Amino acid sequence: MLALWLTASALAQPAPPPLDPTKGGEIGSRYQAWLSPHQEGGEEKDTPAAVPKVFRSTTPSVNRDQRPSRGHGMLRFTKDLSRAYVDIRIEGVDPKTINMFHIHCGKPGVLGPILVDFGLKNDLKAAFAGNTFSAVVRNDDLVAVTAHSHGVIGFATAGCPILATNPFDRVKTVAGMAAIAREGELYFNLHTTGQSYFGDIRGQLDVVRD
Repeated sequence: MLALWLTASALAQPAPPPLDPTKGGEIGSRYQAWLSPHQEGGEEKDTPAAVPKVFRSTTPSVNRDQRPSRGHGMLRFTKDLSRAYVDIRIEGVDPKTINMFHIHCGKPGVLGPILVDFGLKNDLKAAFAGNTFSAVVRNDDLVAVTAHSHGVIGFATAGCPILATNPFDRVKTVAGMAAIAREGELYFNLHTTGQSYFGDIRGQLDVVRD
């Protein structure tokens, strides 16, 4: 009887699914954001006095309600989480004024630390000359952010903690970046010479559901 039961049990097992490791480079999860000044956490006049010069505006600032700048961006992850693709189109922003473009981690309205700094590998003014920007994010792009940070300010503004309870262990992989995206805590932030601290336009990334 036991032998018959084991045979029947084996026959009841479903067939294994088709497996294909070569498809890991295909696009898996996708996130998008509509960037606007209204998602920024404050006005430039509210920049804290302790903020270093590199994060301060060098040209006159314009309040959020008066800026025509807008953007639409997408973040796409490969299924094997080896890469992420970023594409963005902007309107109402003079590319010649762009001085920083980042992906940050943080909840809406929170000025969170930088996860990806596109200025480390790109001349942003030239890259945005046609009002569009595209880039590939790999593990080394996340590592580069923390490698370029220095001192207390650098520690507070560069790199995202894997766990809130351990701020010293920072996300260093695209897989970790995808985990933060699933929590709804990634956002694009485009900075200009007039809106350098809070940024000119910001967009929280939301999952694209087919």
